[in-house]
Amino acid sequence: MTWKPELEELAERQRLAEKMGGEEKVSRQHGRGKLDARARIAGIVDEDSFREIGKIAGRGTYAEDGTFEDFAPSNLIFGRANIEGRPVVASADDFTVRGGAADAALHRKFTQCEKMAHTLGIPMIRMIDGTGGGGSVKSLEDMGFTYVPAVPGWEDIIKNQDTVPVVALALGPTAGMGAARTVASHYSIMVKGLSQIFAAGPAVAAAIGDDLSKEQLGGSDIHTTNGVVDEEVASEAEAFLTARKFLSYLPSNVNQLSARTKSWDPVDRKDESLLSAVPRADKQVYSMRKIMTSVFDEGSVFEMGKRWGRAAITAFARLDGWPVAVLANDPSFLGGSWEAKSSEKVERFAKLAEQFHLPVVHLVDNPGFMIGGEAERTGTIRYGVQAMNAVYKATVPWASVIVRRAYGIAGSAMSNAENFQYRFAWPSGDWGSLPIAGGLEVAYKSDIESAADPAARLAEIKAKLDKVTSPFRTAEQFSVEDIIDPRETRPLLCEFADLAWRRLGAT
Repeated sequence: MTWKPELEELAERQRLAEKMGGEEKVSRQHGRGKLDARARIAGIVDEDSFREIGKIAGRGTYAEDGTFEDFAPSNLIFGRANIEGRPVVASADDFTVRGGAADAALHRKFTQCEKMAHTLGIPMIRMIDGTGGGGSVKSLEDMGFTYVPAVPGWEDIIKNQDTVPVVALALGPTAGMGAARTVASHYSIMVKGLSQIFAAGPAVAAAIGDDLSKEQLGGSDIHTTNGVVDEEVASEAEAFLTARKFLSYLPSNVNQLSARTKSWDPVDRKDESLLSAVPRADKQVYSMRKIMTSVFDEGSVFEMGKRWGRAAITAFARLDGWPVAVLANDPSFLGGSWEAKSSEKVERFAKLAEQFHLPVVHLVDNPGFMIGGEAERTGTIRYGVQAMNAVYKATVPWASVIVRRAYGIAGSAMSNAENFQYRFAWPSGDWGSLPIAGGLEVAYKSDIESAADPAARLAEIKAKLDKVTSPFRTAEQFSVEDIIDPRETRPLLCEFADLAWRRLGAT
């Protein structure tokens, strides 16, 4: 006597599960330019590392005598896998099975998938395609009743956000619960032209008079510029590579530290181009991203959220192999001034760095919070104060480099001024409670108006104040710790990274 019949039935159920929604629906999925769920998992994880959990969960069909006839799998595929040798939970919605909408088999499978990540302390990857919610209106007829809304497993989604890196890839039209699962992550990705996100789709939106296509309602152009999603990519393959790179900078959970990698970039490298990186004309724009490329390990800068809150640059990078979080101003957008969206972006990123124990390097060129009617209407000062609070609450090591301007409350949010200031300033540093140019004519109004030659008097006053605002005068008072040759920035930041990671406990 053996268990061969049962093993044969198991093999048959597994074979049927691999068919997903069936040949016709899988072909239709491919015809839309989309990979199927199993191909997605294979594409994002290390080769041959995926061990599926709950493969034969779904709906069986039986003859009158109880004999097994057929099987339709659940539309959530998940399991344990590796990315760069590290274990992760990898999951993918299967749109070929009931359009990704939840069914009875999915609820517990969904909660177990989410529980696995925070219970074992390993990153969570969600590949979302469909609603992922409670089914369609049509399903109510089958059920015979309605229900008060509840989300099974949402507590586990919150626990994952608090404990492990969570990456979400929206890989098709994603509505309702699917949209919520995408946003409830530390890093999210959409594929241009393939992904859409909405609270409810076009047919429902049309009922309130918004007659829009899927792209018009929730395409990547919308959500990667409003801050709902972090990244837009051109293909699913690029989405997989991008997700893997994001995870490479983070630890597996909040109780661990990120890994150092081997760096071939010399610590003492000094880039001559930094001498002329900042123009002498105070209103002339320059590229902060070029400075970042020069300062950090070659090829290591990984920007997050490039298309929204554009006055603030948020990125990950490495210094002598050590991972760091990078915050910088972009003078090419609003002069680098923080408006509401930029402030929201800074707050979120500062909290992310704090949560996963990443030292922060802040490259500062901040002329202050954005001013004017639009800034007031969008609540800039509220979001700005929240960003400042996140900076001041940070306990991870923090280094600031004042590249050019630091004005007002926003300028003071470069770091916690009550702490030891690990800070350097370039000779191009320009700071104060407000820019001299903005208040000079008001402060000296009567003096200028009473002069025989007002223009000449204005020029005289400006020349005198230019000398007073020299960064060397600030350094005399030790109000800025060190003014450095810009070429020394990389060696000094590599020194900071070494000290920071020693303090964090890395060996």
